[in-house]
Amino acid sequence: MSTTNSAPAAWLTQEAFDRLKAELDHLSSAGRAEIVQKIEAARQEGDLKENGGYHAAKEEQGKIEARIRQLTQLLRDAHVGEAPADDGIVEPGMIVVARIAGDDETFLLGSREIAGDSDIDVFSEKSPLGAAIMGHKEGDTLSYTAPNGKEITVEILSAKPYAG
Repeated sequence: MSTTNSAPAAWLTQEAFDRLKAELDHLSSAGRAEIVQKIEAARQEGDLKENGGYHAAKEEQGKIEARIRQLTQLLRDAHVGEAPADDGIVEPGMIVVARIAGDDETFLLGSREIAGDSDIDVFSEKSPLGAAIMGHKEGDTLSYTAPNGKEITVEILSAKPYAG
């Protein structure tokens, strides 16, 4: 049985790709080694059923392994480097300024990973808003149905490539 991943690849800046690759390298080597040491140290404390340190270390191990899987897939499928064209068409990797239900909002469309430590709002292209505005251009007005069932009007004011 085979599965296909029809999700579009994430666009990442070279800086974001390098930062995530370094995180993956650390978690895959030193991060795993550290958690194995924590588990072993906690195991030495005795009864595992009532050993909070052991259970916490195992939970941390699960989180590290999940992050490793997430990063591996993201980096494997990512489009790196070239920013989207500066053509005013909304696509992943763009800073979008939109009037949403009457309020002006500025956000990055794409992966939270692109923005790194920046405090800019990020919407996935798979989110209801992201899916609704994908492919639209500056000046377009559209509406979409939010998860709560409300119809929301969006006017695209600008869409420029992210230059993180």
